[in-house]
Amino acid sequence: MGRQRGLLILILVMVLASIYIIVDERHFPTLLGLDLRGGSQITIQVKPTAEIKNITSEQLGDVQRVIEGRINGLGVSEPLVQTAGENQILVQLPGVSDPEQAERVLGGTAQLDFRAQKPGTEQQLPIEYQIRRELLAKQKELRKSNDEKAIAENQAALKRSNDAIAALFDSPALGGRNLQNAQPESAPGSSAFSVALRFDQEGGDKFAQLTKSLAGTGRSLGIFLDNGLISFPSVGAEFAQTGITGGGAVITGNFTAQEATDLAVQLRGGSLPLPVEVVENRTVGATLGRDSIQSSIYAGLGGLLFVLGFMVVYYRLPGVISAISLVIYALLTYAGFKLLGVTLTLPGIAGFILSIGMAVDANILIFERTREELQSGKTLYRSVESGFFRAFSSILDSNVTTAIACLALIFLGSGLVRGFGVTLLLGVAISMFTAVTCSRTLLLYALTFAGLRKPEWYSPNVPKANQSISETAS
Repeated sequence: MGRQRGLLILILVMVLASIYIIVDERHFPTLLGLDLRGGSQITIQVKPTAEIKNITSEQLGDVQRVIEGRINGLGVSEPLVQTAGENQILVQLPGVSDPEQAERVLGGTAQLDFRAQKPGTEQQLPIEYQIRRELLAKQKELRKSNDEKAIAENQAALKRSNDAIAALFDSPALGGRNLQNAQPESAPGSSAFSVALRFDQEGGDKFAQLTKSLAGTGRSLGIFLDNGLISFPSVGAEFAQTGITGGGAVITGNFTAQEATDLAVQLRGGSLPLPVEVVENRTVGATLGRDSIQSSIYAGLGGLLFVLGFMVVYYRLPGVISAISLVIYALLTYAGFKLLGVTLTLPGIAGFILSIGMAVDANILIFERTREELQSGKTLYRSVESGFFRAFSSILDSNVTTAIACLALIFLGSGLVRGFGVTLLLGVAISMFTAVTCSRTLLLYALTFAGLRKPEWYSPNVPKANQSISETAS
């Protein structure tokens, strides 16, 4: 009995916490995809050039990364950027009301350049750069809140910060078109990572002259991508005579492996001479999103009520217990979506509704086993315990196979397919908890009340010898 009370308190706490998360839209906003919120969908064609006739998957991925960086600058919450085919990139921008602006921003190749820091700005640069880092971090948090006004204000402040930093540097002395490659590498004898650069002949000569003018001065070499400073390494005094020669350089800065990889991808993406063209700009209206949400809610509630009614009529008291468990399941799952930041789409909602059916399936297996035990002559308490024990392996096998399919959808699929897999996988995990823990705890707790210990309330056609219950839940 003590164990059941402890589990009941745990379930109650989880339900109350779920209700709080669901109600609190400020700290736990509901993230909606393009099909529900409305917005823009842009298809970008990456074109070959005379130098690059066949676009590789790595080059396409580099362009995708640059576009993601630009979208982050737009302040769009929960954007979707994915490759489509061999030479296209699909961009979905939920909530964007000015698709022409997005098209202008995404429609050009990234501009990478190297600039010399102006004399007398050595003290000001770290201050301005720290302000920019704080604004970027704030922008990332604001994108989760869907506060369009705050996002716009922060974006304007970020633009002013970029302009202030750019004013501390001279005009570009070396462009990204001269950069042949950039790769992360581990620093010898250290856990830190660096980024190795390789220029062509012209770029190597320009880089040597640029670094020669900065060596030993305390001023930095600014590396800009789309007019945003991404790194500002210093040049040692030992290069004051010749500059850094050989057509290569190493950017150090105590990077982690992920930071070095990200910077290398940014540099490679900025140096690609691949033109892009917007071939489709489609707008999804917010009215369609509202209609889709309303229809989905009606479908979900209708299906849930029908299932709950069937369970109560067919399984009697266990059916009532399963109805309570399903309501708990729905609350926990929806709160899980908000807590983990899952973006809801129509396929995602379909995965949620499907997981409700699977949660019911687990209860059916348990209750059918319980009926079999009762009709074989066992006492009520033993029948309930055996029902859960005998059904557990079947429930586990069913959920594991479904989870494997969900993982395949998540890692091999993309976009809406991945969203379906995420919501279904989370639903399956929570349904295991509610079926095995909530239903069992509530059912055993019900057996502690003498008025509820009637076998005919659990199954019809119970043998007469089993009508007298001598065992009670403990």
